[in-house]
Amino acid sequence: MRAARAFSLLLLLAAPTIAGAQPTNEQLAARCAELGAIFDRYGTRRSEGSGGPDMIRLGAGIDCQKGRYAQGIKALEDLLDRNRIPYPPMPSG
Repeated sequence: MRAARAFSLLLLLAAPTIAGAQPTNEQLAARCAELGAIFDRYGTRRSEGSGGPDMIRLGAGIDCQKGRYAQGIKALEDLLDRNRIPYPPMPSG
């Protein structure tokens, strides 16, 4: 019984920390903008006949604009990885 109480108390104390670990929409929007800016700066081809805009980049930007941050961030990270462009890790809480 004592162990159950201790565990319950631990859960109550940890709950704000666990909930606080989730990034806010503002943080996710900033992450989308950060990754998009990195790709725009280093990943775009600027030569004549380069084939036009990157459709994955455009789609990720739309996802981010519509609040689908997880999809947009994942697409941008995949795009940066595929192009071997380094980017900073997601800041933790």
